[in-house]
Amino acid sequence: MREPSTPSPQGHERAAAPHVPPSQTVLTGCRVAIVTFGCRVNQYESAMMARALSRLGAQVVEGEADVVVLNACTVTALAERKARHAARQARTARPAAVVVLIGCLADAVERGVARFAEADLIAGNCWKARIGEVVGAVLGGRRGLLPRAPLLPLDAERAAAPTVRVRAYLKVQDGCAHACTYCRPTLVRGPSRSKSLAVALEEAAELVRNGVPEIVVTGVDLAAYGAPDASLPALLGRLLELRDLRRLRIASLNVDGVTDRLLEVFRRDPRLSRHLHIPAQSGDDAVLAAMGRRYTTAAYRAAILRAREALPQATFGTDLIVGFPGETEDAFERTCRLVEDVRFSNLHVFRFSPRPGTPAASMADAVPGPVQRSRAERILDAWRPVLGRLLDGRIGTVEDVLVEDRDGGRHHGYTADYIRVAFDSPTPRPIGRECPVRITRASAEGLEGVSEDRDDPD
Repeated sequence: MREPSTPSPQGHERAAAPHVPPSQTVLTGCRVAIVTFGCRVNQYESAMMARALSRLGAQVVEGEADVVVLNACTVTALAERKARHAARQARTARPAAVVVLIGCLADAVERGVARFAEADLIAGNCWKARIGEVVGAVLGGRRGLLPRAPLLPLDAERAAAPTVRVRAYLKVQDGCAHACTYCRPTLVRGPSRSKSLAVALEEAAELVRNGVPEIVVTGVDLAAYGAPDASLPALLGRLLELRDLRRLRIASLNVDGVTDRLLEVFRRDPRLSRHLHIPAQSGDDAVLAAMGRRYTTAAYRAAILRAREALPQATFGTDLIVGFPGETEDAFERTCRLVEDVRFSNLHVFRFSPRPGTPAASMADAVPGPVQRSRAERILDAWRPVLGRLLDGRIGTVEDVLVEDRDGGRHHGYTADYIRVAFDSPTPRPIGRECPVRITRASAEGLEGVSEDRDDPD
């Protein structure tokens, strides 16, 4: 990548402006491909950028493009390698296209803790809500690194309804104040901030009007959501007033978000999915302290118990990091016991990846790579029978499954507590509608069954 040119005062002023681009005719007919990596927040932001570009006359495409936008993640070294590979693929498949790197990885480059030579233009997270300016700039010949611009309020962000998927993401919070020692995104996402209740409700209502049956509320630290006029429980309660919304689910939620007020909202309305994804990261207190996590394993277990008592049918998911510096064999075994005791329905296991710029990158007592790989495999081996017993307990039950896709008589979808189901039906079941399914067996992918002979109620 060529060295970034120094922006002119006029160009810098345009970079800070909230409306894009300077000339809306610049994007008319421009073909833009958006490639997304990472979390649900990134997926939302790609949908938000697609909506903004379409409203400015651009064509958001999956094939031949004039501009390829890589919405990239920096949480692990693997995530960065995937982004570089995608950039090289774009160069090969679309030699005439220009490549834009945007998002957390771009912010890491701007801060000097990552390198990315494969892009023509690099723009941090602050530019996502100004994506029209970014595309207009790169088409106008701008190259290098866009300077940091003020963060716009989250009320400036709104995503379009997905064209093929049943669920849509609703981002209501961004940024994080926890500063976990291993986490680079908290360095590049900025302080915690929230979308206003009114704008969140307007956005959700638009999604529902456009036929979206399920909304997933998401944020970088969703437990920190706090608009001036609403808490997270209050927001969820208002979203459930949308009559045509069939399901509402919350994404990853830190331990401090599992409150009595939140659980009361769950109890009041069965449309709120009985599934809580609560990152544990480790089952050992010393490792949690080294990570900078603000809870103990006892507090984590207490949150699970409180949720399970309020919602006996709830399922739980979590994230775990194995091989964190200083993780002993005993500490790892305590994490395995946590997995067995909580009985998670889904589990995301990551091997520790030292990220330059974070405190954990220079910590002593590094765990060798082969040991990390072994521990990742062992913890999954410990979890599989736990999941198997959970799934076997559903055999013979009737579950309401929200249909997401079908191929002939074979349908796929998820239960109200987020377990994947494949089922057969003699008549095609509408995508986006709930169908009662009698569970007949468990499989490596989830549950299997047959549809019951009654229609989905309106």
